[in-house]
Amino acid sequence: MNTKTIGKLVRKSRKEQGLTQAEVAGYLNIGIRFLSDLENGKPTVQMEKALNVLKGLGYEVFAIPKANHRLIRYIEDHQSEK
Repeated sequence: MNTKTIGKLVRKSRKEQGLTQAEVAGYLNIGIRFLSDLENGKPTVQMEKALNVLKGLGYEVFAIPKANHRLIRYIEDHQSEK
């Protein structure tokens, strides 16, 4: 997963929840500029803030070793179903 993919996920989730960038930024105590940069896939966004945004939008983030390639393939195949 890269920053562009994370950004698309954040934007999609925010919009599905009917929230503006200003609402999410206020709720999560982050700047609108940061949220915009995150949604646009800027590669230099702060990791901790990005993880907090994902958590605030209802996601759990897992780090799975590449050695578990079958699990990664399963997740990627079923990611679009949600």
